[in-house]
Amino acid sequence: MEYPRYKVRKDDNVMVMKGKAKGKTGRVVRVIPESAKLIVEKLNMAKRHYKPSKKYPHGGIVEKELPIAVANVMILCGKCKGPVRIGRKLLGDGKKVRYCKSCKEVFDK
Repeated sequence: MEYPRYKVRKDDNVMVMKGKAKGKTGRVVRVIPESAKLIVEKLNMAKRHYKPSKKYPHGGIVEKELPIAVANVMILCGKCKGPVRIGRKLLGDGKKVRYCKSCKEVFDK
């Protein structure tokens, strides 16, 4: 099964536009296309209780990042200094890039 292609990628800086983390910014750690979600560094934290195992030898309470819907975030433009819409265009050398629709700044170099 082929999943849709999202405009948000790993290591992009994003701002959360909806939900309990509204207005907060962070770096995308992982994109999960099967469920249309992504994990943002240090946002949407939750505590999970783990039994002792190889991964958690002593068990206990661990804080982890939970996924956020892709539709609830917007990419931050370095030039505009705010959340922006993203477009795609084809450069002269045949390379596809993402760009800011406000200031035309290219994200993918």
